[in-house]
Amino acid sequence: MAEQQTEKTIRIKLVRSPIGYTENQKRTVKALGLHRLNQVVEKPDNDAVRGMINTISHMLEVSE
Repeated sequence: MAEQQTEKTIRIKLVRSPIGYTENQKRTVKALGLHRLNQVVEKPDNDAVRGMINTISHMLEVSE
């Protein structure tokens, strides 16, 4: 039988408001699915998501 691997996920929490930041950073917050402060979302741990986190790392708390 084929072995199924569970994909690693990352918990991302928005801790700073995107108000006052560039439009690119605001769009990145929306692309991650974050709408409110202290909201937590789980995303797959891949290069695309890591790049978005790196762009707005000053606004987020990340846990694995």
